[in-house]
Amino acid sequence: MGLADLSGLAYPWDTLAPYLERARAHPRGMVDLSVGTPVDPTPAVVRDALAAASDAPGYPTTHGTPALREAVTGWFARRRGVPDLHPDAVLPTIGSKELVGLLPALLHLGPGDVVVHPRTAYPTYDVGARLAGASALATDDVDEWAGRADVRLVWVNSPSNPTGRVLDAAHLARVVAAARSIGAVVASDECYAELAWAEPYASTGVPSLLDPTVCGGTHEGLLVTYSLSKQSNVAGYRAAFVAGDAALVADLLATRKHLGMIVPAPVQAAMVAALGDDAHVAAQREVYARRRDALLVGLDAAGLAVDDSEAGLYLWSRRAAGGGRSEAGDPDESCWQVVSGLAELGILVGPGTFYGSAGNAHVRVALTATDERVHEATRRLSTG
Repeated sequence: MGLADLSGLAYPWDTLAPYLERARAHPRGMVDLSVGTPVDPTPAVVRDALAAASDAPGYPTTHGTPALREAVTGWFARRRGVPDLHPDAVLPTIGSKELVGLLPALLHLGPGDVVVHPRTAYPTYDVGARLAGASALATDDVDEWAGRADVRLVWVNSPSNPTGRVLDAAHLARVVAAARSIGAVVASDECYAELAWAEPYASTGVPSLLDPTVCGGTHEGLLVTYSLSKQSNVAGYRAAFVAGDAALVADLLATRKHLGMIVPAPVQAAMVAALGDDAHVAAQREVYARRRDALLVGLDAAGLAVDDSEAGLYLWSRRAAGGGRSEAGDPDESCWQVVSGLAELGILVGPGTFYGSAGNAHVRVALTATDERVHEATRRLSTG
């Protein structure tokens, strides 16, 4: 069974082109808040580790060096409340997007199988199901899939891209119980976990799928994917990993060995440094907190409300009730109208429909612009 042909599936970001041109025409330049690409320097501790490991004439290990896998388990114990992850149950990946897109196929899913993903979600969950020939079900309601024998994979994304919503431990535990009752795998995309803003998560941390209070002390049937792109400004390194059920990881490893899907050795060394240094993560979080506070003020001044957004790099925004041309939820005020209005101000944002029909009224506003550009966006939002 081969991968499905997706050549006719349009890449959603290409449809932003007219608004991109309009925003670029602004006399004070464009402020691009449409994508979550880090703009701040890669920390020296990470770059130094990469440089020190740059003499790498041999092939690296697909499973990752022991130092890297131990760094991941140490990070899970220290930062995510997961004390019992074994290094063998860790596998580095070439960024997290390739793992998200290929996981259904790597798990041997195909026609007749169902992949569940959040109702408002990163489109790659759906694309991955299609690639494998499986079907996708977009829902946040466990009751819609619990007990279904055709459900083979359940994605959760907390904190969410694009909404910033955080799933509490009780909800995650319910997902785990329902999936285990039908033999389905649960995969949790936790790439924004270090960027929590609302309480209690800002103080206690975002719950992980592998937390004992969620999984009952066993990682059976569970996988967590995580990327260092956001926390450590290394999107260009493609540095990520998947961890959880040792048997599932071993199966993924066997396939990836055949395909040559290997994280370069210098990147593996840089990951060890990044995972072992919490100071640069805390410093970057403070940078994003300042930008977030500034944009919240500007969006409010422009009559835009923010929903969810408890964590992550985005503000999930819509026209506030009484704050503009139409009431919140009015289909006449679609996300594209908000995108268009902001493009007139030279500000580019992401339309919510990129993440499913439930996002029709919202836009995604990224925190990933320089301090100067965020200040400029706030000024334009406040003055019109």
